[in-house]
Amino acid sequence: MYSSTFTFAKREFDDAFHALDQTIAQVAQSIPGYLGEESWENPAQGLICNVYYWRTREALEALMQHPVHRAAKQQQARWLKGYHVVIAQVTGSYGDGGIAHPLTAPGVGAGAAGPAP
Repeated sequence: MYSSTFTFAKREFDDAFHALDQTIAQVAQSIPGYLGEESWENPAQGLICNVYYWRTREALEALMQHPVHRAAKQQQARWLKGYHVVIAQVTGSYGDGGIAHPLTAPGVGAGAAGPAP
């Protein structure tokens, strides 16, 4: 499995941004191999972080190469002050079951499980 972490500092979001963001989310969710996502905000630093989880690298790359995603990337300076992306291979995932997480969803498989530290 893979994760793609998109961290960014925002400018002003307009209707065009929200429409494009919603379309990208729909595209991502429609790709076989999409497992889910999380979002975090750090108001002190003015940063937002979206983490997407993928069963395969090919599923992740399907979003990266999609025309809507490419269009958003070309226009990012309109809405973002800066961004950083980290692509990582997930080698383990665990928890006590007290919170929901995309990698503990039914059907994700034992490949996400790793030993507790």
